[in-house]
Amino acid sequence: MGEKSRSRGCCGWFIVAVVLAVVVVAVVYTVRKKINDKSDGGGPSPVPGPPGAIEKKYADALKVAMKFFDVQKSGKLGDDSISWRGDSGLNDGSQAKIDLSKGMYDAGDHMKFGLPMAFTATVLSWAILEYGDQMDVVDQLKPAQDSLKWTTDYLVNAHVSDNVLYVQVGDPKVDHGCWDRPEVMTEKRPLTQVNESAPGSDVAAETAAALASASLVFKKTDPTYSSTLLKHAVQLFSFADKYRGSYSESIPDVQNYYNSTGYGDELLWAASWLYHATKDKSYIQYVTGSNGKSFANWGSPTWFSWDNKLAGTQVLLSRLMFFDEKDTSNSDLQMYRQTAEAVMCGLLPKSPTVTTSKNDGGLIWVSEWNALQHPVASAFLAALYSDYMLTSRTAKLSCDGTSFRPADLRKFAKSQADYVLGNNPMKMSYLVGYGDNYPQFVHHRGASIPADATTGCKDGWEWLDSKDPNPNIAYGALVGGPYLNQSYVDSRNNSMQGEPSTYNSAVIVGLLSSLVTTSSAVQSFI
Repeated sequence: MGEKSRSRGCCGWFIVAVVLAVVVVAVVYTVRKKINDKSDGGGPSPVPGPPGAIEKKYADALKVAMKFFDVQKSGKLGDDSISWRGDSGLNDGSQAKIDLSKGMYDAGDHMKFGLPMAFTATVLSWAILEYGDQMDVVDQLKPAQDSLKWTTDYLVNAHVSDNVLYVQVGDPKVDHGCWDRPEVMTEKRPLTQVNESAPGSDVAAETAAALASASLVFKKTDPTYSSTLLKHAVQLFSFADKYRGSYSESIPDVQNYYNSTGYGDELLWAASWLYHATKDKSYIQYVTGSNGKSFANWGSPTWFSWDNKLAGTQVLLSRLMFFDEKDTSNSDLQMYRQTAEAVMCGLLPKSPTVTTSKNDGGLIWVSEWNALQHPVASAFLAALYSDYMLTSRTAKLSCDGTSFRPADLRKFAKSQADYVLGNNPMKMSYLVGYGDNYPQFVHHRGASIPADATTGCKDGWEWLDSKDPNPNIAYGALVGGPYLNQSYVDSRNNSMQGEPSTYNSAVIVGLLSSLVTTSSAVQSFI
């Protein structure tokens, strides 16, 4: 009796094992088929969902990159994370009886230029809005918000009345005639403004974009501050639109530093952010009506930068169509998405329309000066577009008949980030403080002079010419980058390659935040 039961049990277990084996084979076949389908561009990749596994390389790099905002802060710092930095610029704005002590120094100098500073704030806001959950899992969300508010506090104070905006603190000729630490600078710091008689639609509209996007960042955590930011954004946009003109024409001196090549892109960029912040349809009408026809340059891909916001505007407006918002069937709005797709197709290495503006290592390369701005900004946009496709379950992007998947865009974004972080012929990380080999002679006054040194405007030049590495590490500085031949000369006098900037920091923070892990894109910022 017992033996027969045991025999039947063995037979039963055998049948179960066979059934399980069949099921496993079927599952493996199905999975492989899906993978093959995906490799053929068949179906959409799965929506990433909440933040997934952390990629340590990008997490570590993000933590370093975020520090450069602290390196660049002006004002009363209090407990700051950068040991060699202290209070500076405390009297900025005092001659006009306003407080412009906050904000950030532009690059390796002590100037506060309004156009690139506002762009820094807009891009940092965008990064937080899209990837705040990913920043949060590596404890970088609060530092990002704090740095953003430090900048928007300055921008709000700079907007002293409806049609007056201070756009510069310091005289660049005087400032660049000194080599000193910001904590001890004594040179005069005059103020420059745009107004009704000296318009600056580009800088006013970029500031409007910065404050509108930041209003979304703080909408839940500080609604009163958010409302203040949005009020200033609306006023500034109205000023920029009503009194049209380039600040480079109103203030010719800026042409040697941050020369604006036009203001139409900033007007469209600002209107796009104001639509996201208000849901006021008049802003959609603005970008799709006569202003779109005049300024959007539909069908012609451009590079995203502090001077040209068109590619960013195209990607930002594309998210409306990806996520099926009402009133997005407008044919001119569709033109923004089509142009954004053309931008993406120009970045993908195997695309029939891929750009030739890159070096032999695959890095997008557009300009000798600040060479890394364009590849990092392009990679940030590619990561955004990839995530929009994933979350909306958009399977393919067609480039002149060749199909690409979201994963292809993400692969491109990673390739640019990896190049910056050391996967290049120099085996050098261009992000200062990340890795074992990074620039030691960064063109940065504060980093080059010992914190206990006593120097004035002129006698600090000895530190510029010193053969010793910088005594202070400018953590998170993204330097200008390599020449076209992929070489890099690590010299403090080589400002073309070795000078960092805050707007470079904004785009690298955005890019690294997109890569630190995966998650679904938010479908609305509100």
